[in-house]
Amino acid sequence: MVSSVFDPLGFLGPFMLPAKRILQELCKLQLGWDEQIPEVYSARWRLWLQDLEKLSSFTVDRCMKPAEFGSVTSARLHHFSDASEVGYGVATYLRLENSEGKVHCSFLLGKSRVSPLKQITIPRLELTAATVAVRMDKMLKDELDVTVGPSMFWTDSMTVLRYIQNRTARFHTFVANRIAVIHEGSEPIQWRYVNTKVNPADQASRGINSTALLRNSEWISGPQFLWTAEDDWPGDIPGSTDDVLSGDPEVKSVTVNTVKVGEVVADSSVTTAVDKLINYHSSWYTLKRSVAWIIKIRTHLLERHQNDEQRVSGNTPKVVRVTVEDMHEAEMAILRYVQQQAFAGEISTSREGVV
Repeated sequence: MVSSVFDPLGFLGPFMLPAKRILQELCKLQLGWDEQIPEVYSARWRLWLQDLEKLSSFTVDRCMKPAEFGSVTSARLHHFSDASEVGYGVATYLRLENSEGKVHCSFLLGKSRVSPLKQITIPRLELTAATVAVRMDKMLKDELDVTVGPSMFWTDSMTVLRYIQNRTARFHTFVANRIAVIHEGSEPIQWRYVNTKVNPADQASRGINSTALLRNSEWISGPQFLWTAEDDWPGDIPGSTDDVLSGDPEVKSVTVNTVKVGEVVADSSVTTAVDKLINYHSSWYTLKRSVAWIIKIRTHLLERHQNDEQRVSGNTPKVVRVTVEDMHEAEMAILRYVQQQAFAGEISTSREGVV
């Protein structure tokens, strides 16, 4: 019976999610191919198979455009995404409008996936679902014979909306990669907020039984507001997408510091940078040479900045080599830095005594 379930377009996505969860949990047990599965999982599987039989009456109208609908004046794709601890999903609908203002919505594609075995935060899952929606949009536009206008993307995650709207924050790799995909395939203005209660992708992310699938027509026909005029669509966003995202763990904190080699450094991040430079080199000579170049280039840039006439005329002397004097200066700078790190307390006490 299970082999007869062929659903490439995801009509049964929310119903299939509980079965996927069972298989995922069995994989976590790392059982052998010939081992008996625990009875608790066998019971859950049998109940799901019994529930599957109730879907024999489940039917879907595959025609995207009803008969006698007339000429289409507007065609747009609407993608809904959502995530939960159980899984994440996307539901896509084609909304048609004719010359008389009549509207028809049809289900095009659905995705319902279990959450990864490796624990991941809900905001990251919601962002992953949004990324899937953008990729589905590109795929459908390439495959559809219908000319569609700009797509719309719906999510009930304010965190995702803030990430997408923000162009200045620097995110960690996971979020940054997915935001890049979203920005490449869509514009921030195409993203809108939808309440969880009317978000059909909520079912794809949590899973439902056969009774709920048969009773709930919005999964196939789309949310009710899509059948109304655009002026009646959700528009009020709780909060603001212009938040600075202060305190968000996904946002990188960047500190810019200017420091001379050999000076006392109070900022631990700068100290770490200088220590990395020292630890990077395996020989005393190469370390001195690197520091000599840093000091020489720094001095050269300061002189070039201060001498406007020389910079305009193009007669600024070139930095071509490191001299013996440069190497000696670098050695002194390194020794001063190490002493200031190792004997910071003694140096501070000595200075206070002199004063």
